[in-house]
Amino acid sequence: MKFGIAGLGRMGHSLGTLAIEHGHEVVGWDPSDAARERARSVGLETADDLRDLAGELPAPRVVLMWVPHGEPVDQNLSVLGEVLGPGDVVADCGNSQWEESRRRHATMAERDVQFLDIGTSGGISDALGWKGAAFMVGGPRAAFDVVAPLLRSLAVDDGAVFYAGASSAGHFVKLVHNAIEFGMIQAIAEGVELLQAFDEELDVPAVFEHWNHGTVIRSWLVELMGNALRDGAIGAHAGMAADFDLLSTFVEDTGEVNWVLHWAAQRDVPTPVTTVAQQMLMAYRNVDWPAAKAVALLRNQFGGHPIRSLDVPRR
Repeated sequence: MKFGIAGLGRMGHSLGTLAIEHGHEVVGWDPSDAARERARSVGLETADDLRDLAGELPAPRVVLMWVPHGEPVDQNLSVLGEVLGPGDVVADCGNSQWEESRRRHATMAERDVQFLDIGTSGGISDALGWKGAAFMVGGPRAAFDVVAPLLRSLAVDDGAVFYAGASSAGHFVKLVHNAIEFGMIQAIAEGVELLQAFDEELDVPAVFEHWNHGTVIRSWLVELMGNALRDGAIGAHAGMAADFDLLSTFVEDTGEVNWVLHWAAQRDVPTPVTTVAQQMLMAYRNVDWPAAKAVALLRNQFGGHPIRSLDVPRR
């Protein structure tokens, strides 16, 4: 299949590369010259202007967007709405607020363009053995049927492509997934601190490796935490110290989980674990706290969120 990707950052670039490996043709666009050059280096075609991207695709044209939520999504849809037509499909594959996705579906429908909201989950590092992603899709079933074969070829397995339902369902399911993720990360980070505080020396990376062999808490996040602690993953980044003690406690918060928490509060749905995990991201920023460093390190491992050493000025 020949399709387009708007946004050639971490996820767009990774999935574009994977698509080529699976025999697809990809035309990519990004406002960054460096991102387009990097994409060309791995075999993607690129368009210098988003309007030109659609002209390079066969009908029905499919464009998948991996761009930051908010205004960038609307800006791209405004352009694509002028150049796409009936039967074409455009999908927002980022972490957008689900009610915004419902609005965007209605706007694109006025132009006879089918809009899908697709939550994308999965790692981005080939070094970690990543072979695909998981997709949670909301929108018209007919549009899903157009892109489903493509998504299945980019998915980690056959069960990793899920049609969640009508418009907004895909992004809502993905954001609840992110809320659960926050709680799991917080629990793992507290476990790191507890192990480090024991009055006898423990091989903490070895503990995490063991826990991934048959225990109740075995998981990819547990594996990533062990890998990061064992391999000194901090040192893999320019200017970062390999010493855990020198890792900054600043934890990036992109804010999407707040949408779920606000929605839950309006409906009297208690979310104590997710609420505390979200609040801890703020509490962690100004103290020398082992659990905070573990959260920062783990979020870097699965999502590429930035990490810093203590000598890097905070913004």
